[in-house]
Amino acid sequence: MTIGEILAVLRRRWYVMVPLTLIGLLAAAHLYRSVPVAYQSQSSVALTDSKAVAELAPTFGNPISNAGGSLVVTADVLIRTLSGTDAARDLNGLGVTDPYTVSFAANASGPILTLTVTGTDREKVLRETNILTGFAGEQLGALQAAAKVEPAYLVQTTPVVLPQTPRPQLKSRYQQVLGVIILCTTAGFALSFMTESLVAALRRRRANGSSGVRAWRAHRRARGRQLDAVTLLSGYLALAFFIPSNLTLPGMGGVGTPANVFALLGLFWYLAAWITGRIRPAPGTRLPRVVMCLLAVSVLASYLSNATRASSQKEVLAADRGLIGLLVWVSLAVLVSAGIQDRSRLDVLLRRAVVMGAVVAAIGYYDFFTATNIADKISIPGLKSAVAQITALDRGSFTRPRSTTAQPLEFGGMLAILLPFAVQQAFDPVRRHLSAWRRWGPVVLMGGALPLTVSRTSIIGALIVVLVMVLRWKPQRRWTAIGLLMVSVACFKVIVPGLIGTITTLFGSFLANSDSSTQARTVKYTAIVPYLDERPLFGRGFGTFLPELFFFTDNQYMLTLAEMGLLGLIALLVLLFTGIHQGGAIRRLARTESDRELGQAFFASALVSLVISATFDALSFPMFAGIFFLTIAAGGSCLGFVRREAPQPPTVESPCPPSAQPPVSPSRVPVP
Repeated sequence: MTIGEILAVLRRRWYVMVPLTLIGLLAAAHLYRSVPVAYQSQSSVALTDSKAVAELAPTFGNPISNAGGSLVVTADVLIRTLSGTDAARDLNGLGVTDPYTVSFAANASGPILTLTVTGTDREKVLRETNILTGFAGEQLGALQAAAKVEPAYLVQTTPVVLPQTPRPQLKSRYQQVLGVIILCTTAGFALSFMTESLVAALRRRRANGSSGVRAWRAHRRARGRQLDAVTLLSGYLALAFFIPSNLTLPGMGGVGTPANVFALLGLFWYLAAWITGRIRPAPGTRLPRVVMCLLAVSVLASYLSNATRASSQKEVLAADRGLIGLLVWVSLAVLVSAGIQDRSRLDVLLRRAVVMGAVVAAIGYYDFFTATNIADKISIPGLKSAVAQITALDRGSFTRPRSTTAQPLEFGGMLAILLPFAVQQAFDPVRRHLSAWRRWGPVVLMGGALPLTVSRTSIIGALIVVLVMVLRWKPQRRWTAIGLLMVSVACFKVIVPGLIGTITTLFGSFLANSDSSTQARTVKYTAIVPYLDERPLFGRGFGTFLPELFFFTDNQYMLTLAEMGLLGLIALLVLLFTGIHQGGAIRRLARTESDRELGQAFFASALVSLVISATFDALSFPMFAGIFFLTIAAGGSCLGFVRREAPQPPTVESPCPPSAQPPVSPSRVPVP
């Protein structure tokens, strides 16, 4: 369905679209006039150590004394106290009735607290901020008095930013207004296409003659080929690969990448085409969508779990962004598995993904040999970095490239799940007429970029691809590939001295349990247990386990346990094993050697995702997550095509396969 056709439908059904749009505008104007403007005032206080800081202070059995040491623990205790219900009740008695928050100051390395009050009365907000600032010092004194801290070791609060003049917060007001407009416009959009579908159904019923209906359907299919799911998905891949994944739309966080927004628009396109009957899900491709439903249920359950607990404002916003991320993943799964109607178009999508991945790998070579990050030099108006500061990461004497991704781990993981398809396309007999560099260039670029990341994740992914793909080949091809791999290792040892030794040392320290990175990760495994015990079934909420509030997990399975509980972990594992099952089923049912190798590529890609998800929080990175869900859905789409092409098993009515049945001559056809 083209853009022109969508506009034509809206123009024909103006009597649905226009009234709902006007209702939305009138409701938005009413909200703008009736919703009062919120004002916000802030102050900051710093905790200063006691006068006896130079002396060795006793602990008094309570960390609140902590004289002479780091005051971060003291500040954390004070924040929790001021955020409790008892403090809220005391402040209410002092006249602080508006919402307030207490947190660590942003980008501060010391014990500095930010106190924020939000309300609709400017003068009252300023007065409440003054009261809250003084109350913080009183509470700190009360805590130390309860701990029986001697006066010489008392910690004091010192205002570093006095209560500021309240400023109007128009963002929430505009969000409500825009929310009403978007809701009514979306409802008008959906109802317009539903009306168009009903009218078209009535016209088809009234049509006289089957020939006219067939001609109308052929004309509809011919028009629908102008814009299909592969075209939209190609646009998504271009945005995902070539715009740095740390650049997002303001206010949307890490999920607000242009590629994700484009994927959501693609979902609207599919819904419009599906409602009007211009597209139907491809037969035999239901499995990826069913598994995505299970994942969606687990995410929604965790969202409700987050709503039932006393979560902070950051966690609430993170849970909302998690729902947006889920919609993006659902959009990719639906567009690939249900939107692609032709096998040749699926092959086109996979080839484009491999070519674009090879370009990203080539950019990684530039980062490695120039010791820079090319993504830092890319600035797009209207987008801002979702990461506070990204610097070049080093390991040993090498700069770890990240190309247009957010982190070297994402760069290596994304290349590892695309490498099997590059290998399959290089051996594809259909592409033998192409030159060698066009067929083998992506394999060399992506395979060679994996060791440059100096990461165990990348090497493990490459080894899995080699084991899964090479061992299934015929002996001649297998031994040739092994010889080329050995030559490649020797070339790396000569061209990049010390790289192979650094990688060997990484795995040696890992096996000896002497690597600081490995030890830091294993320590976090036990630290996640209290959060799992708190909410074991549904978790704390998808996307709410923020590193700035808690810590980095570096393990997608542990992160899923904390955020979505056991239900979410089961849904994730089912999704991963579904990808493995699809690859194996394609290989078993394939009629050609090319399709068998494609099934093995899907199997290898899903197995790589299953293993490396234990080495970093994979789904937290938008580019890796997008390519992961795209390949899982592509496996379901390919399986549907292969099943329809496979010969049917013999039955009692037809004991011979269709290919073995003799042709029936016209003279033997019975006359009815």
